[in-house]
Amino acid sequence: MIARARLAIGLVALVAGRMGQAEPALPPPYAGAYQPQGVDEQGLWALMDEEERRFAQSDMVMREAALQAYVTKVLCDTVGADRCGATRVYIVRVPVFNASMSPNGLMQVYSGLLLRVHSEAELGAVLGHEFGHFEARHSLEQLKTQRSSGDVMAWAFVLANMAPSYDVVRAYRNLQLTIIGNFYRFGRNQEREADGLGIGYLNSSALRPQAAAQVWERLMSEFTADARAKGLKKPRFDRIPFYATHPPEAERAATLTLLARPDAATRDDGAARYRAALAPWLPQLLEDQIKLNDFGASEFIIQSLAESGWTAPLWHARGELYRMRGAPRDLVHAAQFYAQAIALDDTHAEAHRGLGLSLLKSGQTAPGQQALRRYLALKPDAPDAKLIGMMIPKEVPAP
Repeated sequence: MIARARLAIGLVALVAGRMGQAEPALPPPYAGAYQPQGVDEQGLWALMDEEERRFAQSDMVMREAALQAYVTKVLCDTVGADRCGATRVYIVRVPVFNASMSPNGLMQVYSGLLLRVHSEAELGAVLGHEFGHFEARHSLEQLKTQRSSGDVMAWAFVLANMAPSYDVVRAYRNLQLTIIGNFYRFGRNQEREADGLGIGYLNSSALRPQAAAQVWERLMSEFTADARAKGLKKPRFDRIPFYATHPPEAERAATLTLLARPDAATRDDGAARYRAALAPWLPQLLEDQIKLNDFGASEFIIQSLAESGWTAPLWHARGELYRMRGAPRDLVHAAQFYAQAIALDDTHAEAHRGLGLSLLKSGQTAPGQQALRRYLALKPDAPDAKLIGMMIPKEVPAP
């Protein structure tokens, strides 16, 4: 294929050390939405269409129209309006780094991905990579390579019983992803080809293609921070299915850096637009991440988001992270972080709640109760208002 040839040229250049001199990877001319050929492919399409109808009803799908429209726009800005017209984007509330695309045009974007990328260019790099799998027909190659007979329904039975690969999805065992997102795990050569196509889309867009390498560098740093928090010298990437099939991080980042057009380095990456668009959902995404109980990874994510400036939601999230861990020193830090959130936004009700609970648990009864009173004043209809009220003594009227 054209993309394979171009990517191979880029890899040869990488080995030769010709950094910055590689021929930019360009996507092949768009041939339009693919139509299934033959009984097997038509059967796979029918299966995917049925799975999509079921998937669209899942309570794990985030139905915020504005967020879906924004992510779709980033995809279109990356791969082009003609290409993205063949896709349907679903945002799934699962706090892990992932996205996938099925051969019938369904694109699945995990909420954990949205939390970890910092700009439209970075999001476009991942979405473009997944679209590259779609345009290169990798899922069809998987089907043709791995099936043992021409009975697509027998193969469908195998697909439907595959389990999610990420350990952290153990907290979402009721997630009905079935075939979607489980079958589409590709080999390293296919991943390299998708990387080449993805960077080609960015090169041809108005976004900064150098952002592609930053995604993987930051993700590796997250896993490293998480490993250190757990007392490990380095992360066990061999135990992470995502990295078992994807190219090594050093190769990937270097290759993407090489294939990015040097004259595009000054382009806008859409970071400010991305922060503004994601702001309404950021507290929810951070809450989901903290509930995973991965302290090192969560601390890294919060700190990396704060590189563009600390905000009340970020300080509050950091306070929640430390309060949930709950060691005596953690409670001291949590109170400080909540206070920082309140200093930036005194109307941030949840920050007052967290501050009050941290102070109470630290034995600082009076200031803790004062913070909880402020929480109830700001949010009298809070779901936990009755419980919080029980922690605050009622004022006894003077005789």
